[in-house]
Amino acid sequence: MMVHHHRSYFQQLRKGEAQQQQQQPDFMESHHFPSFMYHDYFNLRKSKLAALRVLFLFSLLSCSCFFGPRLLFYSLGTEYEPVLQARREEENRGPVPCSSIANNTICCDRTAFRTDVCFMRGDVRTHSPSNSILLFGNSSAAAPSMEEKIRPYTRKWETSIMDTIDELRLRTACADDLENHRCDVRHDVPAVVFSTGGYTGNVYHEFNDGIIPLYITSQHFNRQVVFVMLEYHDWWMTKHGDVVSRLSDHPPIDYSNDRRTHCFPEVIVGLRIHDELTVDSDRMENNKTIIDFRQLLDEAYTPRIRTIVRAEEQTSAPSLKPATERNVPSAKEKPKLVVVSRNGSRAIENERELVKLAEGVGFEVKVLRPERTTELAKIYQTLNSCDAMVGVHGAAMTHFLFMRPGSVFIQIVPLGTDWAAETYYGEPAKKMGLRYLPYKILPRESSLYREYGKGDPVLQDPESMNAKGWQVTKEVYLDGQNVMVELARFRKRLFRAHRYVLSRKTSINLKRKRQSIT
Repeated sequence: MMVHHHRSYFQQLRKGEAQQQQQQPDFMESHHFPSFMYHDYFNLRKSKLAALRVLFLFSLLSCSCFFGPRLLFYSLGTEYEPVLQARREEENRGPVPCSSIANNTICCDRTAFRTDVCFMRGDVRTHSPSNSILLFGNSSAAAPSMEEKIRPYTRKWETSIMDTIDELRLRTACADDLENHRCDVRHDVPAVVFSTGGYTGNVYHEFNDGIIPLYITSQHFNRQVVFVMLEYHDWWMTKHGDVVSRLSDHPPIDYSNDRRTHCFPEVIVGLRIHDELTVDSDRMENNKTIIDFRQLLDEAYTPRIRTIVRAEEQTSAPSLKPATERNVPSAKEKPKLVVVSRNGSRAIENERELVKLAEGVGFEVKVLRPERTTELAKIYQTLNSCDAMVGVHGAAMTHFLFMRPGSVFIQIVPLGTDWAAETYYGEPAKKMGLRYLPYKILPRESSLYREYGKGDPVLQDPESMNAKGWQVTKEVYLDGQNVMVELARFRKRLFRAHRYVLSRKTSINLKRKRQSIT
């Protein structure tokens, strides 16, 4: 039996050292040292005082070499650096380790910044009492005992959250021990093992860290795969069962509570992840894209939506809602805009006025207030049928995945959230084919404007505040501000969106007419 290791830690270290060397001049330029220091540097023989100044300058340079990169890392915050690190890896990635493995083999790919993935092929058997998955050899001869440990969750750089994920032991075993691990359930399809713990409960993390990586890792099996879940939650399956059933024809296994021995010909432990809320077609076996993932969502939610619609039609009184009112031409002609409402922080304080403004521009407006218990099929039903969506930066913006390509996504960007808004939602939305129109608020549109002076760094220099660390960003900009949109200014975004939607619909209708003629 063979066990392969693939690690890139030392390569990353060398790369990081090179980056530190490149950053040293930037550190000096950004600190604007007094001109006398440079003057004395080139005249250091003139006096002892000049020599002392040079020594002081050298000390500063040394500190910059040591602390500069660390300060830069810290200023990015724990939410930002992983994305940058992962993207740096992608720019220089080589062949994917473990892309092909032989029978009786364990191979672990630990080169990615976000996730570890291990592969086992041969006679693979679960043993949940010991948190183990065993690979048995086909010979009774003693074989070297080998073991890998893995926590199958896609945020491996966050030690605090990874410590909450169950650790699995992947071990080789000899055939003599088979009697102690007889198969209770024998599967003739592979298994994918992953955790539904961690940040599960936050819709962004559920899709970014779980559902999309599950699609990336398993879709090439064409549903002939068994999902083995650690930290299994019934509510998670209730919420995402529609999607899971489109990826697997087999019932999932609750690893911790199912004490039976399950036998597989192949097991993948851990999930692949590409970038934020996206699928990189270059890294997929069959060139699938985020558009294909969205098509899977459509197939998953449509049957449930039909059931919801039938139930609504049956409960609606015909006298109160006749057919003539259900198909009002004037309303049908208007583009549909959905305003995603927030409770608590980053709420739109003048939401009612914004809705009236959008209606005045020419939209048919619906306000969506998603809760943790809101059925995803209902949210999909609303957003899949809309032409545009407006919402303030936050986890609920993940629902742009439910919009049709070509629709308009207006993300209101509060102070201090520019980078996160663009990286986590703006860029992925554009990759999915949405028309992305960010609306960066001015300081006077933030509730922070009423709490701080006009010249306060909180309002005028959010980057300097973010440089103090993630906790400051969270307390001040994420948890501590609401938005009061300037209607006259925001109207321009709505007008652009309305004009784009009408133009696109006209173009589509003309194309359909030409096709019908030919």
